[in-house]
Amino acid sequence: MGIAVWALIVYLITILVWATVVKRGIGEAMIVGFLVLCLFGGADFFALLGTGLGEAFKQPVVFAAMSFTFIGFVLTQTGIIHHQVHILNSMLGRLRGGAGYVSTLASAGFGALTHSASANAATIGSVTIPWMERSNWPKHIASSVVAGNSGNGTVIPPSASYLILVGLATVGPNIDKNATLVAMFVVAGYCVLWRLLCIFYFVRRYKIAKVSGEELMPLRRSLKQGWRSLIVYLGIAVPILLTVGVGAELIASLLGDKGSDAVKAIDILLWIPVLLGILSLIIGRKQLPSTPRAWYTFIASTAPRFKDIGATLVFSFAGSAVLLALGLDKQLRDALTGLNAPAIVTVLIIVVIIALVGGPLSATATAATLGGGAFAVLVAAGVHPALAVCAIMVAISTEGASPPGGPSIFISASIAEVNPAKTFVPLVVFYVVPFLIIPVVVAFNLLPIPH
Repeated sequence: MGIAVWALIVYLITILVWATVVKRGIGEAMIVGFLVLCLFGGADFFALLGTGLGEAFKQPVVFAAMSFTFIGFVLTQTGIIHHQVHILNSMLGRLRGGAGYVSTLASAGFGALTHSASANAATIGSVTIPWMERSNWPKHIASSVVAGNSGNGTVIPPSASYLILVGLATVGPNIDKNATLVAMFVVAGYCVLWRLLCIFYFVRRYKIAKVSGEELMPLRRSLKQGWRSLIVYLGIAVPILLTVGVGAELIASLLGDKGSDAVKAIDILLWIPVLLGILSLIIGRKQLPSTPRAWYTFIASTAPRFKDIGATLVFSFAGSAVLLALGLDKQLRDALTGLNAPAIVTVLIIVVIIALVGGPLSATATAATLGGGAFAVLVAAGVHPALAVCAIMVAISTEGASPPGGPSIFISASIAEVNPAKTFVPLVVFYVVPFLIIPVVVAFNLLPIPH
């Protein structure tokens, strides 16, 4: 194995030991892990340090996550979330675990449009985590559900990871893209079904009861009192409508020759939190501070929420950049192409490697780094090309839920105000291991999948 592969192994072990054995904060663990990675560069230690931090601060996800952390605080303090919870309870409060089912289905709907695990966790989590907590879900389970569901943003096509994978020179010419897209939609449906089964289990495991009838307002009354709280969703709807489907086509046509490029330049991961923040401040203005001193106290009270999530996100992206600078992509491709094992062992090795790499790297980086080699090895092992693409994508979708580096983990944990380490076990058991088994089932065509 090359030095970058050893660096990856030591990096993951360092973070886990620092967070679970030494029992320090996960943010501190990510910083230590990053410094250990840079040591693998030897004399290039400081060059790698600069490369990693430079790349990290370019990531819009860092801004989005920090913004959503503050927005979540504003939504709570101004009572906007309180009104939304009443409306949701009026609609679904009589269903046991209704908030969990809504969170799962909403993440699928949002993921089908935006295809970002981090944006999925931040947007859906900011609404459904407070509702789940009010419905007596344990905080760490509510956080785990949102982080685990964030993989819908990757697995539902046509995500950026999917487009990168099918566009690779070793993949594109060897598949029927239309048939593969249909197969991917079906497999994504199975993934959503599994996540719904997880909610069914959690509801019974934690004895989450229906909301008491006395706590349920009639829908007409809750809407009358809180309809303004729903206006904040324009902050989500407007960027999506302007950048996806018919809305994007209309805007592009109105802008002329450069219209398509202009629409692509709109970063919804930037604009969703900006618009949500503006709308939440306008709607909740009566409950917000009115003097500079009160504003200082208000903002200062949010500081504890940023401690872990800020350090974790910055240094997870920094670690990813260092691993690539050390040559992880080439070394892993060489290792994959050298596999010569029975088919089922080959598939298992491939999906485990993808999941391990998908934690510290982003889904798109994982697709670009491992996609071509993984596809070639799976097809050589007898897996149908379309099913090989689907299996790889399911494994990549563990990105958001893979401890210790998945950004979605820290976004959802911040919203829930829970130690991210408490989510590691449920995430691995319910949202990582099953998504290592599903690709094997898919690869060997053990489920009805048109291809």
